[in-house]
Amino acid sequence: MKIPVVLMRGGTSKGVFFNYEHMPSDPSQWEAFLLDVMGSPDHRQIDGLGGANSLTSKAAIIKKSNSKDYEVEYTFAQISIDNQMVDFKGNCGNISSGVGPYAIEQGLVPAIEPVTTVRIFNKNTRKLITAEVEVENGQVKTEGSCSIPGVPGTGSPVYLSFNRAEGAVTGKLFPTGNPIDMIKTKDRLIPVSIIDVANPLVFVRAHDIGLIGSELPADFSQEKLKELEEIRAFAAEMCQFSDRKAATIKSPAVPKMTIIAPPMNYVDVTGTERKAEVMDLVIRMMSMQKPHQALAITGAICTTAGAYLEDTILSEMVNIRHEILRLAHPAGIMETKVDFLAGHIRAIKVVRTARIILEGYVYTKRNYELFHQLA
Repeated sequence: MKIPVVLMRGGTSKGVFFNYEHMPSDPSQWEAFLLDVMGSPDHRQIDGLGGANSLTSKAAIIKKSNSKDYEVEYTFAQISIDNQMVDFKGNCGNISSGVGPYAIEQGLVPAIEPVTTVRIFNKNTRKLITAEVEVENGQVKTEGSCSIPGVPGTGSPVYLSFNRAEGAVTGKLFPTGNPIDMIKTKDRLIPVSIIDVANPLVFVRAHDIGLIGSELPADFSQEKLKELEEIRAFAAEMCQFSDRKAATIKSPAVPKMTIIAPPMNYVDVTGTERKAEVMDLVIRMMSMQKPHQALAITGAICTTAGAYLEDTILSEMVNIRHEILRLAHPAGIMETKVDFLAGHIRAIKVVRTARIILEGYVYTKRNYELFHQLA
């Protein structure tokens, strides 16, 4: 059978976007459906739309809302490449940047010039995201001068504000109740901060695990990746997502392993030299047990919030001087902006670009009972 699909790039990720009405009517079939669409499990994803990379094996399911508080509802899915599973825990900020443009182009939200504001309710985290999308001649504007690290060329900016994103997955700012926990691996005792804002992250200092902090994705050995996953698995158990022995299979996407270090000079993946004085923190994230080529947006949101919290390993390292936080990742530097209300963080804003790459039909290998039977 064939189902309407839109392939979009959102920030530094790419995924398939579906209208909720075109999804299987039984949500218990969503996992099988998305695995079918993406061609998983298969490390090449040769028989589907997946790009054989965790950053391109994602899905967004969008529904027009009847609520007066938001225009659309959005469910995010991380489709495993090698395993027969889809993770619906947590959200992807980069894919979120495509939701507003998708909703406007698909007629779920009326286009209002010059900027259409789309309030997005993320079903995974039960949190609100506000997207500001430029519109021209009744359509989403894609051309512009905005550039983001990790994406070639420029485009029209999409501004995302994550509103009151604490406890997005676990319901708690500190899932363990502690700003710092100790994790004991077979080799060492490691202090970590597990923080849940937009997505749960487990933060570890680079020097505590034998790293500098400026490593690029190709610099991580398999032995080091195994050690990082061991730490993340402990954190997953502490968040009550899974027993640590099964965390790689049952909760591969959250919490996200995040390595931090003080500002330093380094050369990024594009060959550009980055100076310590233009950054506030050096950060390296893992995505589905592999080094992220840039930086997850929800990771940037959580990191920004964590820098303002007391007694975390983040607050010990970051010297906050203004409302802009500059995060140095493998592909460049990302800035986040904090919106305060009465001394508390109300929202954290980032800028992304997004565009539709393809619109058409995807053919599945089996039949599904759809919410809306297609003609």
